[in-house]
Amino acid sequence: MSFGSVVRRGHPILFSLLILFSIIEMCIAAWLTAKYNSNHNFNTSGERARVRYILFASIWTILFGFSYLILFLVAAGSALASIASHFVFLAITWVVWLAAAAAITQTLGGALNCKTNIVFVYCGQLNALEGFAWLIWVWVTIMLIVVLVRGITSAKQGDGYRGSLADE
Repeated sequence: MSFGSVVRRGHPILFSLLILFSIIEMCIAAWLTAKYNSNHNFNTSGERARVRYILFASIWTILFGFSYLILFLVAAGSALASIASHFVFLAITWVVWLAAAAAITQTLGGALNCKTNIVFVYCGQLNALEGFAWLIWVWVTIMLIVVLVRGITSAKQGDGYRGSLADE
């Protein structure tokens, strides 16, 4: 079994899980944003801004991840579904999630102990937000490595980086 055929089977699974994790993260961030907007009970404006940024990152990942999933399934040989295109999307998404996870981690000081926390109002939700942000970053890292390996093998075979992720 070639690496391209593994990618053909694995791509929908990896992207579906990325979308699922992003939907969960979006729901948590949207709920926190709604609570902060209605109750004004955020600890600092930085905390509120970082939750909103994670909401943006989640929506970005859902929209583009779903688009790339559909492109891969429908138009696997097109330039939009190429190795280079996937690499650009995943590299941008990797930076977005690294910034999101690092920002919320810095805001929370690592992780919150909800039994002793008296500062943050939504302790459990903020911990979940931080955990899923790091999970998504790790997931995107794995996907980026797969695309890089596929790009290297494609280039060595003479297909270049505009080639398809999966064998035709």
